[in-house]
Amino acid sequence: MHYSSSAAAPRRPSVRRTALGVVLLALVFYTSPAQAYIGPGAGFAFAGSFMALIAAFFLAIGTILLWPITFTWKMLTVGNPFKNAAAKRIIVLGLDGMDPGLATKFMQEGKLPNFRKLAEKGVFRTLDTSNPSMSPVAWSTFTTGTDASGHGIFDFLTRDPCNYAPLLSSTHIGEAKRVVNIGKYIIPLGSPEITLLQKSTAFWKLLGEKHIFSIIQRVPITFPPVKFRGLLLSGMCVPDLRGSQGTFAFFSTKTDDGVPAFTGGEQTVLRRDAKNPSRIRSRIVGPDNGMVKGSPRMTLPITLTVSPDKKSVTMEIEGVAEPLVLLHETYSPWVTLTFPAAPTVSVAGIARFYLTSIEPEVGLYMTPIHIDPENPAMPISHPSVYAVYLAKKFGSYATLGLAEDTWALNERVIDEKAFFEATMDICSEREKMFFDAVSRVKTGLVTTVFDTTDRIQHMFYRYLDPDHPANAGKPTTGAYANAIERAYVHMDGVLGKLQAQVGDDPNTVVMVISDHGFTNFRRGVNLNVWLKENGFLNLLPGADTSGDWFEKVDWSRTQAFAMGLTGLFINRKGREQSGIVTEGEEYKRVTHAIARGLEQLIDPSTGKRAIRRVEIATEYFDGPQKFDAPDLLVGYEGGYRHSWDCATGAVPTAIFSDNTKSWSGDHCVDPSIVPGVFFCNRPIVAKQPRLVDIPYSILRLFGQKPPDYMQGKMIFSAKGEAAEGATTRGLLDPKSLAQSGSAPGALVSQTAAWSVDHVAV
Repeated sequence: MHYSSSAAAPRRPSVRRTALGVVLLALVFYTSPAQAYIGPGAGFAFAGSFMALIAAFFLAIGTILLWPITFTWKMLTVGNPFKNAAAKRIIVLGLDGMDPGLATKFMQEGKLPNFRKLAEKGVFRTLDTSNPSMSPVAWSTFTTGTDASGHGIFDFLTRDPCNYAPLLSSTHIGEAKRVVNIGKYIIPLGSPEITLLQKSTAFWKLLGEKHIFSIIQRVPITFPPVKFRGLLLSGMCVPDLRGSQGTFAFFSTKTDDGVPAFTGGEQTVLRRDAKNPSRIRSRIVGPDNGMVKGSPRMTLPITLTVSPDKKSVTMEIEGVAEPLVLLHETYSPWVTLTFPAAPTVSVAGIARFYLTSIEPEVGLYMTPIHIDPENPAMPISHPSVYAVYLAKKFGSYATLGLAEDTWALNERVIDEKAFFEATMDICSEREKMFFDAVSRVKTGLVTTVFDTTDRIQHMFYRYLDPDHPANAGKPTTGAYANAIERAYVHMDGVLGKLQAQVGDDPNTVVMVISDHGFTNFRRGVNLNVWLKENGFLNLLPGADTSGDWFEKVDWSRTQAFAMGLTGLFINRKGREQSGIVTEGEEYKRVTHAIARGLEQLIDPSTGKRAIRRVEIATEYFDGPQKFDAPDLLVGYEGGYRHSWDCATGAVPTAIFSDNTKSWSGDHCVDPSIVPGVFFCNRPIVAKQPRLVDIPYSILRLFGQKPPDYMQGKMIFSAKGEAAEGATTRGLLDPKSLAQSGSAPGALVSQTAAWSVDHVAV
């Protein structure tokens, strides 16, 4: 099936340039936390694109004028950077979450001919993932060649030890240090602080230092972008215009049940005109206006007019020149939304609209407001003009890190049709960028990550399990019962197009990798309840339960607490604000007692262990960032995961709960259960490749010496070197799936002997 992205909407400038406007370009916004994956946003700060474009223009002119000099200097000082290379071009196609069991099943059924062709020419093996086995951790390992204790990313979330509040692990955004008050306006003097918290160095920056060019697209945890000799478009953890990780909006004329609260979104009541019920008014809510005292929310008035035949709705948005005609269950193109912040200053975002119903009630879904790539309000690419170039060439595109709106489907604000179509539209946008990069890079590195496989498996995994709790009240057959297969088949088509474009070039290495695989998510586990029942966590007097973010926890009597998706923290004295566990013997006693207890935790509804193993961070890791890790890493068995309320620091009544959300598949389990995939057009010498080996091996293939801190090994036989072992090539033996990963019995084959549990035998 062919999927095409929507046409770009008409453009308008988002920053009117005056002397005052230039002074105000570094405006900072803060927004309240909004859950997308889980947890708070990065915050928001915008800088006008005008100065960035001017700087990029002069940089481009200077580069052209100085090219003869820089080329001569490079040849004299650096020489040929590919002199010792075993490959002159490496293309890494990243398919987030692609599972080796499912890939094997679909290949056996003849549905992935291009993956099979690549494997037969080179190799297909499982790829050991990171610990914890989640995207920000795994892709940071790919970026740096170190485990989490080297790059410092252990989860989407961490806690602020000063107040136990949630913090985004990847990015810090702070306000300008100095401001000037002019009437009701607050004018920052200087730029806001936007910092990537990932430690170590991206391997493509190391390549750039050796004058090997790279184009990096949508690799997670690359916001804000770090400067290097190459091009980069940021991926996961880019915030929306409100500073969250994705806050959708839903507009409805229905008022019978009041205004419901949505996780990950907000509902606004549409008010009908008393004299003309077909005419409806409301407003779009944008970011907080930090330029004005009190930080009021910026809004845009909208007017909806229902057509006489009830088949469409015309939408007028303040600041958008042309009315938008919306058809039932059809996405609009990307629409530019321009929010006035102060005289001569505004900020632009983009969104799409989807009319869920017209009669008897009007229902309208709006995606989170993405940063406009043509006028980026925050740095989303390096150089900044790269995002603009892509928008000018291909039209507007999704920039939000978690662009596929999983929470809108979880909350059933949109249905599976709307989610699937939006996900494939985003995939199509990325395909254009990917093949543009491949066509431009003849020597060097191209890396593009597609989130499609991950998001589709998260939201449609229930179809693989007829008894999944998420099937209650939902259809188990129909057009999207094979959504996961359709996503894999689509990516097989992308690979086929890449193979046709690359051909049999002996100097090009093509790798297809995933950061992790997938498994079932039937039951949630609230570790905070277990900690409470076992005396490690206590609530304030009179409280039996606690809301999100440890609302009623008594820290003076609490030794441990859980937050995020795999971690558990000890309330350490001298580290946490109200820590009570002393270092040394008490800390060791508490951590080991919790680890032993959790490894014996039995789900009373199944009689099975819920947790395979618990690692104590100080004993498991040895990198420089290990003291920032959760004190214990919980490796769940397949079918289990942190419950949704455990992830947000709540303490309800029960340890176990059914997962009834559409988000029915996951990978935040013991890493041995969910290895990723490794396909390559060259054989390898490693019996079991690991994700941490990939950046190390890429540097070696380019003839460069990896730094000593990298933890990987060379998995190829490099030019001029003896093979490090027997050559490994061809398809993965399905029987070996049960023994894949770093622990024995890690993965049950999902092929001939199909097992939706994905649990070890």
